[in-house]
Amino acid sequence: VVEDGGRKRFELQRGPIFGQIVLADEVNRATPKTQSALLEAMGEGSVTIAGEHHALEQPFFVLATENPIEMEGTYPLPEAQLDRFLFKVIVPSPDEDTLVSILDRTTGMQQNEVPKVMDGSAILEARALVRQVRCAAPIMRYVARFIGASDPADAKASASAKKWLRYGPGVRGAQGLLLSAKVAALSAGRAHVSYEDITRVIHPTLRHRLIPSFEAEAEGVQPDSILDAILAEVPEGSEGVRALG
Repeated sequence: VVEDGGRKRFELQRGPIFGQIVLADEVNRATPKTQSALLEAMGEGSVTIAGEHHALEQPFFVLATENPIEMEGTYPLPEAQLDRFLFKVIVPSPDEDTLVSILDRTTGMQQNEVPKVMDGSAILEARALVRQVRCAAPIMRYVARFIGASDPADAKASASAKKWLRYGPGVRGAQGLLLSAKVAALSAGRAHVSYEDITRVIHPTLRHRLIPSFEAEAEGVQPDSILDAILAEVPEGSEGVRALG
């Protein structure tokens, strides 16, 4: 509320969600209301405040960290929220050399400057270029088969999915998998997607979209292990069409 000539009026104070690169540190400590507010921003690129629609400046994306150890006072992200993230990257503890490098950079007098690699317009151009990468029909069908094989409710579900999963990755997972494979292909200097590009990005793209069964949770079976098992059960190319079709 601001005062204007003796009268009070409401004025929008743009918060951090109006940034273009938003870092949500330990997002599982945010309240459910805050987490749900991210859904529109991440899915639609906009926010609605008091019934008024506000478009977010592009490019816009969210980076989030999650504390996997301390669970007191945390709110696990709902599946719909997790599905908005393209990747889930597991960051292991640093090895000795990496830790020494971290200590050297963060405990001394050295001021490290992050070089500018590209601006927003270049990112938008790269995003458009990714969509121009070609994907042959057999590879696209392989993606569709893999997603179907990962859904325990699907008639063509793999044995591992039926045993270890309650729900599979769904359509948004398939879209994320193919787009990520196109990025992998482009980064390798190719204008077409290969099977290797698909397998390269399957784990970070799908691990957070799987909902394990009670049996998997009880036995400590991790999503990556389930994906590995499904990978072994879904053949590539025309053989897969004959085997599962």
